[in-house]
Amino acid sequence: MQTKPQISKATMTVAWVVVFGAMAPLLDSTMMNIAINNLVSSFHSSVTTVQWTITCYMLATGVAVPFSSWLINHFDGKYVFMTGELLFGIGSVLSAISPNIQFLIAARLVQGFAGGLIMPLLTTLLVQTAGAEVMGQMMATVGLPMILGPLVGPVIGGIIIKFLSWHWIFWINVPVTLIALVLIAWKMPNYPAQNKQAKLDLIGTLLLIAATSSMIYGVVKAAHTASFSNHTTVTFLIAGAVALVLYVLWAAIRGDRAVLPLKLFKFQSFDGSVIGLFIAGTVLNGAMLLLPLYFQNVRGMSVIMAALALVPQGVGMLISRPMTGRLTDSIGAKYVVLVSCLITFVGTIPFFWIDQHTSYWVIAAVLLVRGIGAGGILTPLMADSYSGMAGSDVPAATIGSRIVQNIGSAFGSALITTVVTAFSTAHVKTFETHLKAGRYTVADNMLQSFVHQHLVTIRLDAFQYGFLIISIAALVILLPTVLLSNKIKQDAPKPVQNRK
Repeated sequence: MQTKPQISKATMTVAWVVVFGAMAPLLDSTMMNIAINNLVSSFHSSVTTVQWTITCYMLATGVAVPFSSWLINHFDGKYVFMTGELLFGIGSVLSAISPNIQFLIAARLVQGFAGGLIMPLLTTLLVQTAGAEVMGQMMATVGLPMILGPLVGPVIGGIIIKFLSWHWIFWINVPVTLIALVLIAWKMPNYPAQNKQAKLDLIGTLLLIAATSSMIYGVVKAAHTASFSNHTTVTFLIAGAVALVLYVLWAAIRGDRAVLPLKLFKFQSFDGSVIGLFIAGTVLNGAMLLLPLYFQNVRGMSVIMAALALVPQGVGMLISRPMTGRLTDSIGAKYVVLVSCLITFVGTIPFFWIDQHTSYWVIAAVLLVRGIGAGGILTPLMADSYSGMAGSDVPAATIGSRIVQNIGSAFGSALITTVVTAFSTAHVKTFETHLKAGRYTVADNMLQSFVHQHLVTIRLDAFQYGFLIISIAALVILLPTVLLSNKIKQDAPKPVQNRK
């Protein structure tokens, strides 16, 4: 019986240092959602304009991802990571001192580009440090800030907005990035340049940037207009698809010199991983967007209480995360993702029937189950994207998985926002039409109460419909699991053949 590979203490120390370096971007992105209304008031602007602080951050992140591979090929990975941290700190300072919304949007571009460097480098450097055989356990560590960010970020953001001001959402990043820089310089080893002779695939990089930026912008615009059929969304999605086709043609010509070589898609586990990561955007990001709004808009909770209401889900994720990493390393990603998706479905579908009168303890139990399942989706999918690959392919595989994850996250959030808003808008219009046509028999003194109650019911129905879509997405992820690694099959004893 083979002993399971263990991660050394030195390697785990490096992992925690890198994880700490990723905390600032993840916390910042979740706190921004809390600050939207405050920024609208402070800058005397509109919600649509302020939303660009989030949209531009996502676009800049997508732009930075393809550059990470070239940077790590030409420079020491340790110093590239430090540069990303320093740039994020500078962007945070610029954001904090923004005199107007236009300046803040520009500063968020700087932050987004830095975040787009940090997250792919985080994964790439840890693969080089630990090796592919323990990537399940390593990804369980790396995935910790992805849990803590959405869990703790809204709480911290709510406290900052209530007792300080929106400026401190950015000022708080400064000491975090400074401490991260000290820890990286002190504890992180050097990662020599992978291939200084490698040239930047400028055309391929620009095509990937055009494809990802167009698609992200298109789906974000869909969320703003509550429709995927609006002219802007359709135009940018088509432009993104054209850029993607052109990239495929270009990569076929460039071969291994392409920024994202097509040979990566010959690995079944990589294909299953990126498909799963895209769908996971709806299951994870869509739910993280919908749940706080549900607690605030349906159950009438404050921002801080809504964030605290999500704690059971975070506890469930923390429970399953270490076990998920070990199981991925020992039995492969296939059955870990499959079981996790089924548990996530069981922990999400009850929200289709839960209403404003359901006991919170019932909701807490459901969220705990959902957290246990959701905590086992991202880790094995990310780890399996490197299964069977040579070390030289890791940076390119990171680019591919990160690009798909970024688009999937934007698409998932936009899909759920669009579905809920469109459902609500359509049913409100129908109700208003029927009300004007006199289809309801209501006493004049009860009319206001009747209208209010009906609108509350429509809002609840819209949220329930959104949770139904998320539940279905959890089941859809089961399809690409057939492509993921299965170490049970590989490790099964071979039948003994009788000699003649």
